[in-house]
Amino acid sequence: MERNMRDIVSDILTWSWFSEPHGYNFNGHLVRHPGGNICVDPVEPTGDALDAIVQEGVTRIVLTNRNHCRAANRVRARTGARTVIHPEDADHARSQKTELDDRLEVGGTVGPLEVVDASGKSPGEVALFWRDRRILIVGDAIIGNPPGRCGLLPEGVMDDPARLKSNVRHLLDLDFDILLVGDGVSILHDAKARLRELVETFPD
Repeated sequence: MERNMRDIVSDILTWSWFSEPHGYNFNGHLVRHPGGNICVDPVEPTGDALDAIVQEGVTRIVLTNRNHCRAANRVRARTGARTVIHPEDADHARSQKTELDDRLEVGGTVGPLEVVDASGKSPGEVALFWRDRRILIVGDAIIGNPPGRCGLLPEGVMDDPARLKSNVRHLLDLDFDILLVGDGVSILHDAKARLRELVETFPD
């Protein structure tokens, strides 16, 4: 099931597609910014949602990992946006016929979003941190399932579970209150506390 685009927080729109095998939503996000709007991990939109994305305008499509190419080509074709991904995940994305334009580098920025290392599920996974807004956006590094809590995907789908857990632990060094997830239900208040609860279950 798909849902039309809606505001999730100020200046960020979301739309979702329900994954029957997973039992939760996959989410795309559109960050409004004067320097150019940014589309993050775009899931397949309805016609109305795609029209809304085109009307809003997009300058860059950010893929947080190699498995979140999703509807990037479709959004790129309609908006003229440039698609970016970390180079460690680029070859796999290209093997899925994803059109790529630029590289994401950890420590760099895309508009207001800082690119943060979240590798482990894949070697080039990143998170995006909007420092001024205290918002953290993740792809597969953390999932919002069960709703209201933070979780991880099964270790069987991770390239390096220990590396992922280490990087997720380091996300607690960031000052955020909102966690927007590519998979599951986003956490709009006290998200850092929810992430800390997850990290406390990790082995030392």
